[in-house]
Amino acid sequence: MTDAPARIGLIGLGTMGGALTLNIAEEGFPIAVWNIDEAVTRAFPERAGELADKIVPCMTHEELVAAIQPPRAIILLIPAGEAVDQQIAALTPLLDDGDMIIDMGNANFHDTNRRAREAGGVNFLGMGISGGEEGARHGPAIMAGGRPEDWARVEEVMTAVAAKHEGEPCAALVGPEGAGHFVKAVHNGIEYADMQMIAEVYGLMRDGMGMGAGEIAEVFEGWVESPLRSYLIEISAEVARATDPETGKPALDVILDAAGQKGTGRWTAIEAQHLGAPVPAIEAAVQARNLSAKVADRAAGEALFGPGPRPLPEGALDLPTLQAALIAGKVLCYDQGFGMISAAGRDYGWDLPLPEIAKIWREGCIIRSAMLDDMAEALAEDPDRNLMMAPYFSKFLVDGEHALRTLVAQAAMAGIPVPALASGLAYFDAMRTARGTANMIQAQRDYFGAHGFDRLDGKDIHHGPWAGHGL
Repeated sequence: MTDAPARIGLIGLGTMGGALTLNIAEEGFPIAVWNIDEAVTRAFPERAGELADKIVPCMTHEELVAAIQPPRAIILLIPAGEAVDQQIAALTPLLDDGDMIIDMGNANFHDTNRRAREAGGVNFLGMGISGGEEGARHGPAIMAGGRPEDWARVEEVMTAVAAKHEGEPCAALVGPEGAGHFVKAVHNGIEYADMQMIAEVYGLMRDGMGMGAGEIAEVFEGWVESPLRSYLIEISAEVARATDPETGKPALDVILDAAGQKGTGRWTAIEAQHLGAPVPAIEAAVQARNLSAKVADRAAGEALFGPGPRPLPEGALDLPTLQAALIAGKVLCYDQGFGMISAAGRDYGWDLPLPEIAKIWREGCIIRSAMLDDMAEALAEDPDRNLMMAPYFSKFLVDGEHALRTLVAQAAMAGIPVPALASGLAYFDAMRTARGTANMIQAQRDYFGAHGFDRLDGKDIHHGPWAGHGL
């Protein structure tokens, strides 16, 4: 324990909170900590090892507040929801005007907006943090929301502990109030879609092409040295290569195919609907996780309708086709995510810096990818342009369109579900169709509800010749 006042405080010594505490201490900032389980707090300095002299364990909220140099800043890294409000209520009477609470949990940005507005004399920052335990310990991506003057007070600490890309911290203020948590939610939505697309390609190799886990690992390992290079491709190679110590089988072959989720991807899909922002690949990925949980229902369906996935005909798909299709799907997925962020900026009056957000995601976070440098550049050139329309990325779609179309068609014929990639293809087709079929929908709406429509010739006639036929 240090005799000097702590520079910052933290509540919540779980997986993420404990890892971030050690990161902050390692960067030379004394930190006071409190956990709801007093035993965890008392034991933490031993876990910290040589960093223990930078950590001040506190047994009460009063001790925590007293241990921090004013004006104080206290991080909350606890489960989202009511627990956050409870800790804010416990801390606020003990804090002075100008002190700050920083919520770094997976909060819903609407809650962050509310908390920022209700903060009164206590300042409030909402920070999205990505990278899991490893990121929290050695360098996460940090997306902050709040007032610039509040961010300036903790910027030194946050940029010190954040991941670095070529020496540049992957941490920044992205907007006011809940903007940081909103951007983090979209990050997680992209993460869901990226993971789902990789899983779909894995399924095609396993069920359609008869490849074993070791062969699939080799494919992913080869893709690490391609435009697909990313953290998720790297770990996909590692998990495909891993062996279960209990059975000696490939680890993937003993894992139940029911995916968990903490809700942030679902929040993204719900919010996209409110914003009118099309994110079909993300929505498909969320629904795929929901479907994966229906283990018994899926088994009953296979028993009733016969086996689902069937081997592909010889030569129907090859590895270059899978690679090109996955690249195209990835571009479409990120295009949808950045499009949703743009929609939120317009809807909420937030000036969200798209190039800066792409730069934050280059290291430390789950979706870090070789493409993000080029995405940052494309977004800086024209923030209002769909990412898929930028020359660098449109080329991937031109080159990969046939591959993506072939993959989806062959998967459908073999009964192999590829919902995210198929949704990506449908989005691409819709975005390249100057005249679609919504005129039929407008005619139907006018017929049964007299909702009216606009005409291609601009004439001031907004109802069809079926007027009076509505219900």
